[in-house]
Amino acid sequence: METAPALVAISDFVRELRAVSEAGFTLERVQRFLREHPVMPETLEAYLVWDAQHYTRNLIDKTDLYELLAICWEPGQTSAVHNHDGQLCWMAAPIGRLMVENYRVLESDEERGLCRLGPADKVLMEPNRPSAVDPAEPVHRVYNPHEFGQRAVSLHIYSRPFDHCLVYSPEHGKYGRIELAYHSRYGQLV
Repeated sequence: METAPALVAISDFVRELRAVSEAGFTLERVQRFLREHPVMPETLEAYLVWDAQHYTRNLIDKTDLYELLAICWEPGQTSAVHNHDGQLCWMAAPIGRLMVENYRVLESDEERGLCRLGPADKVLMEPNRPSAVDPAEPVHRVYNPHEFGQRAVSLHIYSRPFDHCLVYSPEHGKYGRIELAYHSRYGQLV
């Protein structure tokens, strides 16, 4: 019988993540890192900012190789359908549960910003089940369904860090680039 790994403080998580070499920063290696280093929820408190209207993006750590965010989700909050424009992305939910809904790009006209998406699959993300964005099908959305009935916090590791993503409107068949911002940096409101 496999035993669950011990919970670690976010400071230890960051120290260990910083020790991962650039060559070791692969999809599988970082996914394994998340499984082996579940974070103690109470150590995240300084990084959590809540907003009743929209999920919040809170920067915990950033290097040239990655950025680590805590994203706070009230029940019913959802991200836009998006992809990270070639960036790798891993997620873990140390608090609550979240759904990740993945999409396939069936058609795309980059010049006109038009697209047609189809559903791929849905993945439940919870404390013992981290997730990664599939580079072959990177379009997805994350949401906290009302029926889960509780707040959730997800940790996101993005490599390499950048300040934009591509957002899709499946209803209108369009997509485009948007700039990203933080609600807090290193525990301080922006």
